[in-house]
Amino acid sequence: MKRSFFYSVTAFFCLCFSLEAQDGRKFEFKYREGDNFALTSTVDENVKVNGRLNHHAQIVSRVTERVEKVDEDGRGWIWANFMTSEQSLSAGRSGGSWKWGENFESRFWRGRDGRFEIESRYFMPVIRDMPVFPDRVLFPGDEWTAEGYEAEDLRRQLNVEEPFKVPFTAKYRYLRDEEGVSSDSSRTKKVFGVISAKYTLFYETDPSMVEGAGFGADFPVTTMGFSDRTIWWDFEKGQIDRYTENFKIIMETLSGNEFQFTGKTSVEYTEFVRTATEETVQAVQEKIEGMGLEDISVKKTDRGLTISLENIQFEADSARLERAEKEKLRKIGEILSAYPDNDLLIAGHTARSGSEESCQILSEERAEAVADFLTGLGIREKKHVFTQGFGSRIPIASNGSEREMAKNRRVEITILDR
Repeated sequence: MKRSFFYSVTAFFCLCFSLEAQDGRKFEFKYREGDNFALTSTVDENVKVNGRLNHHAQIVSRVTERVEKVDEDGRGWIWANFMTSEQSLSAGRSGGSWKWGENFESRFWRGRDGRFEIESRYFMPVIRDMPVFPDRVLFPGDEWTAEGYEAEDLRRQLNVEEPFKVPFTAKYRYLRDEEGVSSDSSRTKKVFGVISAKYTLFYETDPSMVEGAGFGADFPVTTMGFSDRTIWWDFEKGQIDRYTENFKIIMETLSGNEFQFTGKTSVEYTEFVRTATEETVQAVQEKIEGMGLEDISVKKTDRGLTISLENIQFEADSARLERAEKEKLRKIGEILSAYPDNDLLIAGHTARSGSEESCQILSEERAEAVADFLTGLGIREKKHVFTQGFGSRIPIASNGSEREMAKNRRVEITILDR
């Protein structure tokens, strides 16, 4: 009787455990050869120098990743391109378009658990080995820790020539499962795993590293701070869908200066279609011809698919679009709407007239005017549209006649792949 009771109780608990285990989740990165991902990071940051506010910055980082291959251990070999643009609120341009910023490339392996294998020469990504997942099923409320590090780019601020690595121990907690919609254009309803990821920093630089710093480097001696992230995990894709972060970083340098960075970060991941293919070029060209639009060409470039609007009409010596050009851009906007997960780069070019400096300014203003018009139509949010001006430096015809000058007076809209 006692043995029968024991086995019945054991069977009951085994059944309960089995049912409970079905509610657990396995977190791991999934890589598929040929997958394309993009993320947009928006940072609002206060920067203090020696206790005084130096400036408030808005920073947009655009990252594209392509999984080139997957090995037998499930690691992904990733080719990534990073672009970072910054605007200072004190410059009075906080509401304007984002200018195309600095570009960096990286190549690295990333495992199913989230750990990186990356050469020390790469400056991006900044935060590495985060998140890192344990090799077990997790349940809401479970906690774990994992080592990671920051790789700070201090070349511009402190003349430090290599990534400055600051280690940390992150504390994770699986908070809950939460219904929501995905960050990509499909806006698919699904259940996300919500994770808390936090770490604090207190790192004293090895004196030998300080002594070996290059000439003029104001090397960080002590680095302190914290990061508090909330991550929404997509179980189906095996990737982050989005995250938010509060952070504070304080660096005390060799010369006695103190730099403090405090702010908030918002990041969303999307999948995007690679547009720079012969098939896409032909399809877009046919749409343009079907709309009856003239002086427009389509081509593949190293950044994506570029639509060139030649002889685009602005009011004389200004960046104000003529009414007919607005109608043309509305039709172009219909084409751009077919690629909602790809960011846009608007590049302005002028014919040579006046000084190169005046041409440069005018080309930037005209690119911004087109960007503002497209965002006003709701084609993209401002943070997904970047501008760049080239003045008269890249002509596609000579400036010997009005017809040739008209070709050089153009705006190019690139649906970005990288």
